Amino acid sequence: MNHTSLHRAAPSMQPSSLLSGDVTEELCRYDEHLRDVRGLAESTRHQLALIIGRLLRRKFADRPIDIAKLRPEDIRRFLADQQGVSRSPSNASQLASALRSYFRYRTTCGDHVGELTTVISNPVHWKLASLPRALRPDEADRLLKSFATARRWPKRGYAIVRCALDLGLRAGEIARLMISDIDWHVGTVMLRGTKSLRHDILPLPMETGLALADYLQHERPHTRNPAIFIRCQGGRDQPISSMAIQKVIKRAGRRIGLTHFSAHALRHTLACRLVENGSSLKEVADVLRHRSLNTTLIYAKLDTPKLSAVPLPWPGSGS
Repeated sequence: MNHTSLHRAAPSMQPSSLLSGDVTEELCRYDEHLRDVRGLAESTRHQLALIIGRLLRRKFADRPIDIAKLRPEDIRRFLADQQGVSRSPSNASQLASALRSYFRYRTTCGDHVGELTTVISNPVHWKLASLPRALRPDEADRLLKSFATARRWPKRGYAIVRCALDLGLRAGEIARLMISDIDWHVGTVMLRGTKSLRHDILPLPMETGLALADYLQHERPHTRNPAIFIRCQGGRDQPISSMAIQKVIKRAGRRIGLTHFSAHALRHTLACRLVENGSSLKEVADVLRHRSLNTTLIYAKLDTPKLSAVPLPWPGSGS
């Protein structure tokens, strides 16, 4: 097996104590590849590691990892067992994507995995089949107003939601915001180390800037920590985690009675608002910082005026 240099994995990526030492080291190397070469977010890497950890523990729990000993039948059985837990199309897609990702990595290590990848079937999961889940204008307004009655950290929560709703920031991007990233004179915010491993500079809307300034001046703990959003944990001020960001937004949704609501819905809400106001898909992709315009295509279904010109006349109709 071709070993790459081993570095310590991020805390949230540390494998379960049930994994053997060899499996642990392999997952650390795989995580390093996903982070440094693929540029994937921590949450995505965590999900991939969970699936691959189950595969490796199943085959190599008590012996060194040797990919050459994996057989197509091993992959078939693993997929069948994992899909038996949840038969949803999304679970099948996630399993297939994780296995392909891992075998691509093993190819870079010199392994021949062609026979293994051929048994990974493509699940029936129609792309762009659903509409993006976005908030209606009245729901977005009620979500923002809900922080007036929040018992803990209302200004922090309000600023977090404004960052997601006005800028389309992901939870991890909000968690990584530093005070030095805000240029108050020019009115911009810099995003460092985004999902595309680049720095992006976005205009800072007035409402978002006011919410951030209100939190920084009147609610943020006095600390030398450079992160904007801080929480006290273990007697120390620490940057808030992306998971905590998601919980803040979900709790706000529950306060106004929203079910099946996620932080990502606020990015969808911004995109839908842009489309409704006449922005092109390219402009939406630029605001959301999508790597590919294909990711933005789902919002084309929301452009009702343009879609109305697409259907052909119904046979026998006067039009």
